[in-house]
Amino acid sequence: MQMPHFHRTHPLRTLLAAGLVLLSAVFAEDFFSGRGGQAPSYAEQPPLVTIEKESVPLAQLPETVQVRMPEASGKVVYSGKSAVIDASNTSQGYVMVKYTGASSKVKLQISGSNRIVYTYDLHKGSYDTFPLTSGDGNYQLNLYEHVRDSQYSLAMNQTISVKLASSLLPYLYPNQYVNYSAGSQTVAKGAQLAAGAENQLTIVQNIYTYVVSHITYDTQKANTVTSGYLPVVDNILSSGKGICFDYAAVMAAMLRTQNIPTRLEVGYASGGIYHAWVSVYLEQQGWVNGIIYFDGKTWKLMDPTFASSARSSDSIMKFIGNGSNYSTKYVY
Repeated sequence: MQMPHFHRTHPLRTLLAAGLVLLSAVFAEDFFSGRGGQAPSYAEQPPLVTIEKESVPLAQLPETVQVRMPEASGKVVYSGKSAVIDASNTSQGYVMVKYTGASSKVKLQISGSNRIVYTYDLHKGSYDTFPLTSGDGNYQLNLYEHVRDSQYSLAMNQTISVKLASSLLPYLYPNQYVNYSAGSQTVAKGAQLAAGAENQLTIVQNIYTYVVSHITYDTQKANTVTSGYLPVVDNILSSGKGICFDYAAVMAAMLRTQNIPTRLEVGYASGGIYHAWVSVYLEQQGWVNGIIYFDGKTWKLMDPTFASSARSSDSIMKFIGNGSNYSTKYVY
């Protein structure tokens, strides 16, 4: 009797066959349920999208800082018998004037669109730089020569039209009140204090701390200073003494040369004291008027003279922190 012949089937083939039967059943169910012809959902592939890597905010300052210096380039010049006005770079926030006459006392008055009249002393032989702090528009420049007592005669007048490239530029250049050169000792010290700082606020804090701890109030100078006094920032820094005007000028020089727009403001403190202080522009906050520091809740008014004189006592710091204690008259 002949035995039936059985073919030996490989287990993998058995599994594949079972899978095909199951797949056929699925398609058959789709067909009878009205879903015939659709591929199974697990076979669908979503569209691909491109996702770029996000940059990491490092909050770092530029590696190099430009020390802006004014220039009488001679492109736009107005000449009179006793003075030359160079208005070539008014878009940068300044005008330069040189007195060439014979008078020993000369006054320059500048007024802009806000009609505030700024009065300066002019010195013979070289250009002086004056800020254009009234914004865009026409500025009137009047030059007066001394006649007698407090009387002066108009020697030259000129109207100039100004369109600022940026409203911050008048506070990034030196001028007659905040006067320095690129090689100034004060500029070098400001760069040293800013080295390694991670942001602008840290630079402000470093410079403020240095000024109030290294310069003391000069009472004798305050009692003898006369009208027309101008700070010489390097002399103030080396002597370690100064009046309010000096404190503000030193800080403004250091901050401006670290590319932080800084206003030197003159006006009245509570009680009628004629005083000077500074305000700065920070990229993240904008203008911080009378900044001293941010304590996590409020900005404190940065007035380096009062803070230094009282060694930052609580009562003085509370007075400084109240902006209503100050009334601004001029901005340089």
